[in-house]
Amino acid sequence: MDEPKGSNYIPLAVPFSSAGGLNYTFSNGINGGLSYRYMSDRPANAENTLTTEGYFVTDLTAYYTKKKFEFGFEIQNLFNAKWREEQFAADSRLKNETEAVTDINYTSGTPFFVKLKLAIFF
Repeated sequence: MDEPKGSNYIPLAVPFSSAGGLNYTFSNGINGGLSYRYMSDRPANAENTLTTEGYFVTDLTAYYTKKKFEFGFEIQNLFNAKWREEQFAADSRLKNETEAVTDINYTSGTPFFVKLKLAIFF
């Protein structure tokens, strides 16, 4: 709080995020939903000279459920959005570089992916 304006960002603090969705359940056993996750861009360092990228990812699920079993599928990242799951500022130096460079390191987010599910209840 005592830092000068412009140098007082909290690294990786998210200014805005949201998650939500719509789920449905029919009496014949069909159920599922459409959901999303959103995170806005955020500062990666206190000076806000590096910014981590926000994302918007949508998932879809559909299942058929009975008393003894359930089967269906889940589609992660329905629209195949390019997104970065884990992001942070870090110093790194490649073999041919003389000085370390501060930059964003990240883990890629899950691309379009279909999961099948079969569950037996007992």
